[in-house]
Amino acid sequence: MAELLTLESLAALLTLTGLEVILGIDNIVFIAIVTSRLDPGVQPRARRAGLLAAMAMRIALLLCISWIMGLTRPLFTVIGREVSGKDLVLLAGGLFLLAKATMEIHHKLETADAPPRETRPPAAFWGAVGQIMALDIIFSLDSVVTAVGMTPHLPIMIAAIVAAVLVMLVFAETVSAFIKRHPTLKMLALAFLLLIGAMLVLEGAGIHVPRGYIYFAMAFSLGVEFLNIRTTRRRSAAGRRVSPPS
Repeated sequence: MAELLTLESLAALLTLTGLEVILGIDNIVFIAIVTSRLDPGVQPRARRAGLLAAMAMRIALLLCISWIMGLTRPLFTVIGREVSGKDLVLLAGGLFLLAKATMEIHHKLETADAPPRETRPPAAFWGAVGQIMALDIIFSLDSVVTAVGMTPHLPIMIAAIVAAVLVMLVFAETVSAFIKRHPTLKMLALAFLLLIGAMLVLEGAGIHVPRGYIYFAMAFSLGVEFLNIRTTRRRSAAGRRVSPPS
């Protein structure tokens, strides 16, 4: 117990929590997209259920860390390259993200003029939660392996995951509401999912893509879109000021 109360352990906890929060950005965007087509009354519940279930899955992965580390061992060879279980998981997750984002873009553009559905099938709620859990496993592999490399103390790893999920629970509602208010942001978020999906496919194929480049591209695009939104608001406000009274 005394080992967990040292300055080194505290630094590891803060660093891991920060990493989990940064890696959780992908999750927040995906959750906002997946739950956007549910009934508005159940969307917050779906986000909370998905995040809590994802937290349980991450903790379970930590408890099965020997199995996780085993995923890096080669299973077979293709064209002179060794393929591991982790590669297959990343490939499957990347292809799923590409397909999901493409279908959401299709739904957004092709059914824009269709009347909204009054009811949703009950399975949609658990389907959304299941998708959040499945993608969290994909997003968690690197963070779990990183956590093991940073500290040998399992309680610190679990505490970092719990703290990061709590942060995501706080901001998931705000991010989802903001994306809902600005349709262009939803398209941008879908583009981010395509970018992340392509990155996962490349990682699974053995081509390492530094995440810093991906996050920089996402942050730059998001910054440009915020400027566009701000400019549009100023123009609307100016138009209301100069319009003659009726």
